Amino acid sequence: MLVGVQQFFILALAFSNTAILRIAHYNRRCMPSRLRHAICSEIFESRPFRDACCAIRAAGYSGIEIAPFTLAEDPATFPPARRRECRDIVASEGLQFVGLHWLMVSPKGLHVTTPDADLRCRSWQHIRHLIDLCADLGPDGILVFGSPKQRATTGGLSRADATRHFVDGLAAVAPHAGQRGVTVLMEALPLGQSDVVTSLDEAAALVRQIDHPAIRTMFDCHNAIDETEPHAVLVERYHDLIRHVHVNELDGRYPGTGSYDFKPIFDVLRRREYGGWVSLEVFDFTPGPDTIARESLRYLETQ
Repeated sequence: MLVGVQQFFILALAFSNTAILRIAHYNRRCMPSRLRHAICSEIFESRPFRDACCAIRAAGYSGIEIAPFTLAEDPATFPPARRRECRDIVASEGLQFVGLHWLMVSPKGLHVTTPDADLRCRSWQHIRHLIDLCADLGPDGILVFGSPKQRATTGGLSRADATRHFVDGLAAVAPHAGQRGVTVLMEALPLGQSDVVTSLDEAAALVRQIDHPAIRTMFDCHNAIDETEPHAVLVERYHDLIRHVHVNELDGRYPGTGSYDFKPIFDVLRRREYGGWVSLEVFDFTPGPDTIARESLRYLETQ
C-alpha cells in the first residue's frame, strides 16, 4: 500500500511539473513581456536633481537617462562626492540609472573625427571621462553616441576618413569601457544631422568590425527617419546588437502627439525578450516636463 501511495505522489509531482513548464512556455509565447521605461533628464534641467528624480518616479518611470551637461560644464570636473550623491538620490527615489546621452554638448569645441589630431585626441579623452562618470553613477550604464555636429565631416576630410576616425576612436576607448562595465552605443543619424554613420545597417556593420562587447548600437525612432525599410524589420534584424531604444515622434514631439506607430517595434522587442531600456527622448519641451512624462508613458503603455 505504501508503494502505491508513493507512486501516486511521484506521478502527481511529475504532472504538476509538466503543467508548470507548459504554462511557463505559454506565457513566454503568448503573454507580452513588460518593457522597462526610462526618460531623458534634460526636460527637467531647471529643477534640482532630487526633484527631477522624484517627478520621474511619480510619473511611473523606473529609469533615468542623464544628459551630462545638466550635471557639469565639464564632466571631468564633476567631483566624486557629487557623483556618489547623485547615485544615492537615484536609488533613494526608486529609480535605476540607465546611462548618458547628449555626450558632447559641453565642453564646447570638441570634435571626434576632425583632421586636427590634437583636438581629436582631446575629444576622445572627453569620452573616456564620460565612461568614468557613467560607471560612477551606476552599474551597467550605456553611452548613447549621437553628437551629430561633433562627428560630422569637417576640415575638408572625406566621409570615409571621418568614419575611419570615428571607428578608430570607438575601438580605442572600448577596452576602458569594458573595464568600467559601460557599453558605448553607436547611434545612426539621418543625413540632415550628420554624414558619418547614417543608417542602422552601417552602424551594425561598423560595430561588428570593431568586434568588442563594449561597443554596440541602438535604435531611435526620430533619428530613423531616413531608413527605407520598416523600423520593426530593422529592430528584428539587429536585435542582437541593439542595447537601447529611444522613443519619440518623427518630428521630435512626445509619443502620442503624432502618427508614429510604436506597436510593431514593441511587438518585436517583447517577442525577442529585449532586456534593455525604452527611453523617452523629446526635443520639444513646450508642454512642460510633467505633462510630457505623464502623457508619454500613458500612451506607450497602450502600445
